[in-house]
Amino acid sequence: MNFPLFIAKRIFSDKGDRHQVSRPAIRIATIGVAIGLAVMIITISVVLGFKHTVRDKVVGFGSHLQVYNIQGSVYPLCINDSTLAAYEQAEGVSHAERFTTSQGILKTDNDFLGVMLKGIGPEYDIHFINDCIVEGELPAFTDSTSNYPLVISKTMAQKLRLHAGDRVFAYFIGEKDVRARRFNVSAIYQTNMKRFDDLICLTDISVTQRLNGWDKEQCTGAELLVNDFDRLKPINSNVTSILRDNTDRDGNMSVSYPITDIYPQVFSWLELLDINVWIILGLMIAVAGFTMISGLLIIILERTQMIGILKALGARNDTIRHTFLWFAAFIIGRGLLWGNILGIGLVVLQQTTGIVTLDAQTYYVSEAPMELNLLFILLLNAATLLISVFVLIAPSYLVSHIHPARSMHYE
Repeated sequence: MNFPLFIAKRIFSDKGDRHQVSRPAIRIATIGVAIGLAVMIITISVVLGFKHTVRDKVVGFGSHLQVYNIQGSVYPLCINDSTLAAYEQAEGVSHAERFTTSQGILKTDNDFLGVMLKGIGPEYDIHFINDCIVEGELPAFTDSTSNYPLVISKTMAQKLRLHAGDRVFAYFIGEKDVRARRFNVSAIYQTNMKRFDDLICLTDISVTQRLNGWDKEQCTGAELLVNDFDRLKPINSNVTSILRDNTDRDGNMSVSYPITDIYPQVFSWLELLDINVWIILGLMIAVAGFTMISGLLIIILERTQMIGILKALGARNDTIRHTFLWFAAFIIGRGLLWGNILGIGLVVLQQTTGIVTLDAQTYYVSEAPMELNLLFILLLNAATLLISVFVLIAPSYLVSHIHPARSMHYE
């Protein structure tokens, strides 16, 4: 039988005198551990939710990898169905799609706005943009003759006073002329990402190809989606090796860029959030550790007479130390239980109700995004338990300074 564990269980289950000094200390230690763990769970959930939400928005408009003509994005690249299939054969690439861009000006009777038209075809993955639609319905994008559909952002719609179903003229400046086209506003999207909402409109790829004077195989480039974002760099290297050995119909070479290089400011900012997480985790574990140290010292001092009796009966210092460490582990365990209930409960509450709102123009989201990760929660629990017990090892040596003869007269 584990004697220290047996004694620790008896002490922990002993309600005793409700006016004992150790009772408030135990409660404070338990609350400290619970609040510390709850804050850490919420912090991790917020950062994970925020990083993944913002990342998905950037990837939704720019994909994971972008392939361009090596001379620059203003030069066309010939991409047909067989080229897309070759891209998808690269290890780690799950989907490939073409796009063509063209600069223009949207004009109504009272306002005008410079925009970038992004032409997309039938193979384009529309799941992200479809989830962002706030008015109207997303059209069926084609690579053939179209009726000039247009998907604009809510920001553009407010500036130009447009709604789904309206018509708007767009003007495109060429080398020798200015061309006008009338578009039908099919839908309005909102991502709360200013760099996209202020600039990008979607239309059929055939429209932008004709505006640029290109044929059906000429595009600005291709967007590639990958299976694992964490392997973005290696997958980009795989794609680059394929592109290096091939040229398009016109003999042009191409190059691919990861989304992290195209929007470095956004991803650098997201990486800075990890520093904040480590600071908060360190502070919360320190709070839990200090409250446990103070609680353990109070408990040892209050149990001085018991320690003296155990020593008089032959118990060694190590045995008594292990008893109080087991006792502290029980207190920490109770704190972890309540911390999990509180932390996970608040995260689920936010996920279901969205009670905490944010300024979308500043944070890119209108509600605080939270994402529960079971692995991280288990690691937080294990780390909190181990670190809290570890910092108690030194204070537990106080029992070696308690002498049986003196302590048995201690009241």
